[in-house]
Amino acid sequence: MNEEEIKNTIFHLLMNIAPDTEPGQLQPNDNIRQTLAIDSFDYLQFIVAMDKAFGMETPEEDYGKIETLDSLMNYIGEHQHSHG
Repeated sequence: MNEEEIKNTIFHLLMNIAPDTEPGQLQPNDNIRQTLAIDSFDYLQFIVAMDKAFGMETPEEDYGKIETLDSLMNYIGEHQHSHG
């Protein structure tokens, strides 16, 4: 998956969790939860969906590493399992 595909998948997952938000407006260094006003339960749902979408498992101690769009994309790039 290239960067554009990763970003589109993230936005799609965020819109499922927070349908009233505009993930496309996120800047690379924006805090995702704060910017989109996502509570911790919904953010956990997002992480579970993201792990499933990218075939990875994000441990709770890594949640602090994926607070911005930029850090999340880097994290996925390093941890996703290639399909095919």
